[in-house]
Amino acid sequence: MAGRIDGGAPPQGASARPVARAEATLVRHYRRLVRLAYLALPGDRDRHSRVLAAHAAVQRALPSRRTRLEEPADAGEDPLYAALRLRVLRAALRPRPADRLLTPRVWGLRLFTPGGGEQDAALDRELTALEAPARSAFALLTVEELTPGRAAEVLRRAGVADPDRAVAEAAQLSAGPEPGLPAFDPCAVRVQPTDLLRRRRAFGASVAVAVLALTTTAAVLGGSGGPAPAGPPAGPPAAPPGGSAPDPARLLRVAPDQWQHTARIDFSAWPARGDRRDDTALLGRALAAWARPGPQTRAEPGTATTPPQGPPHLLFAGTVDGTAVVVLYDGGRLARWTDGRGGGLDLARADDSSVTTAGAVVLRRQGTTARYLLAPWIDAADTRRIDQPDAPAKPLDRVDGVTAATPAATPGGGSPGSSSPGALADCRGATVLQVRSSSTIAEKHAFLLADLGGLVPAHLSYTPPPDRTQPARQPREAVGPDALLAWARAACAVPDGTPGVKQLNLWAFAVQQLPQNAGAASWVCLRADRWDGEGSAATAVLLPNARGPQRTGGGPGRACSRFEQDTVGWTWWRSPQGTEFLLAAGSRRVTRIAAKGPDWTADRPTPDHTLAVERPARAAVALEAVLDGGARIAPLR
Repeated sequence: MAGRIDGGAPPQGASARPVARAEATLVRHYRRLVRLAYLALPGDRDRHSRVLAAHAAVQRALPSRRTRLEEPADAGEDPLYAALRLRVLRAALRPRPADRLLTPRVWGLRLFTPGGGEQDAALDRELTALEAPARSAFALLTVEELTPGRAAEVLRRAGVADPDRAVAEAAQLSAGPEPGLPAFDPCAVRVQPTDLLRRRRAFGASVAVAVLALTTTAAVLGGSGGPAPAGPPAGPPAAPPGGSAPDPARLLRVAPDQWQHTARIDFSAWPARGDRRDDTALLGRALAAWARPGPQTRAEPGTATTPPQGPPHLLFAGTVDGTAVVVLYDGGRLARWTDGRGGGLDLARADDSSVTTAGAVVLRRQGTTARYLLAPWIDAADTRRIDQPDAPAKPLDRVDGVTAATPAATPGGGSPGSSSPGALADCRGATVLQVRSSSTIAEKHAFLLADLGGLVPAHLSYTPPPDRTQPARQPREAVGPDALLAWARAACAVPDGTPGVKQLNLWAFAVQQLPQNAGAASWVCLRADRWDGEGSAATAVLLPNARGPQRTGGGPGRACSRFEQDTVGWTWWRSPQGTEFLLAAGSRRVTRIAAKGPDWTADRPTPDHTLAVERPARAAVALEAVLDGGARIAPLR
């Protein structure tokens, strides 16, 4: 229905709502509207900027005395609130450059929504990857609790070109805590100071400039005909040298049990460890190296080399194999300073870390071994060979979180005997960490970490084959027998084994019974997600009696991720009897597969999502799959 907003006799076009009543409605629903704006705003801002922009968008939604609010609303919904919500959505969907200049300013403080738990962080990453219309649709479905149809209608009125698509993308987000929790509430903020010393210096310099300006003005106004000054007026005091290192005394340190009392389980919950954590000279050298990056600074792909913003967290300072090592964290990056000749500064992305991705840091490499610093919530640590799933894991000794030396990627990137980077490149011999977190975090929670030559090992996960009676399965820890066996067979096909990979997931998307009773083939898609948001995927088939995986396609993009859950692959296979077959398989929504050769075509329904076509000889093939909704997909190239 069309909602009237003036409260008087209904004319043909509703008259303007008195601004006082609009203000009362906005104040009554302020928190709800700000949360809506926070979720809908672009994901290219830090949390401080998003908090301020969300409040500004809602406050600017208050109409002027001449503004007419004539937006329609459904029966049972306050039409004035619906009109204000629409104004907020329009502002969040299409923020103008000038809007950033008009947001509130907070001097000396940074505002953050509380960190939340691992599920909150995962949901926030998914929302950041969405376009503004899909984020707005998610907010309408969750915060406003609108039906998909009603949410699409609101987006259409807000100017979204394809609202149905936006609602469909929002509906694909994983089930998790609703964004009504503090992690998504810009009215429940955490406040911390900015760099106090830098601010004090800036204030002092500004005062000096102001005094100089007043003095010069007084001289100009009152010195007419007077004696000339003895010399040129003194300029403002020199600015402090660029890249001044933070004071080691101001490094942030948290209590040893901080991780047991916070819902933010990431690197910020690590206590300071190591036998030299009070060595001011060592800490000063590490901070100076980070404040003034130079030739000895090495950054992983996608990692900025800029100085830390404010005092970093101290995670470790100690002697490891005779060499002093310092590990720092500035909220988004890890910095490892290795003292002495041949040392230097290594930087790596570490934002949005979690229980698993903040499980360990490589402290020191020597030859083909490495020592790790484990998270304080790790109760047990073992090592295991990726190619020996049935062999028992071997306990890994550690003292104050520092492990004994264990096989790892070589210093230049690449496992022993391999020219490819990363420990998993040589899947017949790579060693991975198997760690178990404290029951305070989750009971019997074990997971795998693989060193790929960088600062932070990659988290390995596993998605089992589809169950026709169940919805799509979610990734799980790769510690069960099936997961270990799958990783043992498929690890050589990882699409990206270089430093900077955050997570590697192995998805078994189909199982195919081979012709002539030759056994079963498992079709997998391996996905690598990097800390900088990039990713790549590769499909492969695991054939009986084969030494390793047979890759069938791959490349960069979001294939085989939560945002692109459909895939298909194909390969040629010769049966034990010598017959040539074209094999193809698709994920759970594939209902039909069509293959076309030089002089033949096979186009069949695939209730089991697989296809096998006998051909006398191999030739070029074009293949595509049809999904249950009619969409068509092609294999990865």
